[in-house]
Amino acid sequence: MHVGQRLARVRQLWRSRHALVAIPLALILAITLIDVHTPGSVILAPLLVVAPALTTAFAGPWLTGCIGALALGAQTYLASRTGLVTTNHVAQLIGLAVLSIFAVLVCLLRDRHQAELAQVRSVAEAAQLALLRPLPDRLGPLHLASSYLAAEKEACVGGDLYAVARTGSRTRVIIGDVRGKGLAAIGEAATLMGAFQEAAHQHATLPDLAGALDRSVCRYLSEFPESDEEAQEHFITALLLEIPDHSPVARVTVCGHPPPLLIRRGRVMTVAGPHTAPPLGMWELEPDADSLHAFSFLTGDTLILYTDGVVEARDSSRAFYPLQERVGLFAKSRPKAFVQHVQQDLLAHARGALGDDAAILAIQRAAAPQAGLGISDLVHSDEAHAGPEQANLRPTSDQ
Repeated sequence: MHVGQRLARVRQLWRSRHALVAIPLALILAITLIDVHTPGSVILAPLLVVAPALTTAFAGPWLTGCIGALALGAQTYLASRTGLVTTNHVAQLIGLAVLSIFAVLVCLLRDRHQAELAQVRSVAEAAQLALLRPLPDRLGPLHLASSYLAAEKEACVGGDLYAVARTGSRTRVIIGDVRGKGLAAIGEAATLMGAFQEAAHQHATLPDLAGALDRSVCRYLSEFPESDEEAQEHFITALLLEIPDHSPVARVTVCGHPPPLLIRRGRVMTVAGPHTAPPLGMWELEPDADSLHAFSFLTGDTLILYTDGVVEARDSSRAFYPLQERVGLFAKSRPKAFVQHVQQDLLAHARGALGDDAAILAIQRAAAPQAGLGISDLVHSDEAHAGPEQANLRPTSDQ
């Protein structure tokens, strides 16, 4: 099937080039006929150089060489019609021959550079996909969708990150933002995602997990040959989320990251916990249980996780992107359609030029939780200070 697709693509390219080659051929024919049927004082043969020059825009070296040879033959015919080949005719022929050879060389160099660029892009895309693996559409009782927009041109990933892990009958999610943007931040993002995939299965609570991730980031940053002052300026904001399969609740630990949004029956609320932890790479402290926040997450609810590149995108008047308002407009969409709507709307707002990497995740609970289970089934006794669910949710807009 893959070989068939390649052959189909080659045929499609050949057909498109075959159609475009009619343009230089028509020019050669038109210039020749007009020159033949006009008085001798009107000389159009020098215009034949347009044909090979135009062919370089869409054809390879072989086709460009053929068009150049046809143009040279047409000019030779026009020069020999009168039976007198002058020095001017010879100069025109030499000029056309040199230009045709130059056009072929340009095509050869261009094709070589395109092949090298295609190889580099394929390697970069493979590395980027290995770093930021696409999320599954369904994970346990959850529907997932994500969108990533890198600020660096030709890049698929940058300083933002997200990943998921299944640990028993629960799903853990991380979304983060490395200080800085683009390719320079990829190393720190890769370190954090690798640490998350391993530590998510080893720690019972999110604060413990956050502490382990902080230690991994601190170890990574300490390996840079930078001054201590510069190393202290590196950090990663992150949000850790845990959703059990059979309880209508969710838990979150926020490490200097924007809080998530919750969509419930068309109503948009901010999930605001009483305590937040410092960004990763700035702790050097023991895990703080107060940073854990529990809230209700019912069937049909949708959680929106995002990085600050989304809310800090500016339009032509320097106004920030109003994410909370736009979430309400797309609240009834399924996760995949939701992130597509937000991505298109965000790019339109920023006129296609983002100042920072932007990531957004939509997580919707699809399956009904088991009867009789509530927040007390998930939150430990030392976390009971989290309070009732309505104290955990702050409305931002009503639909």
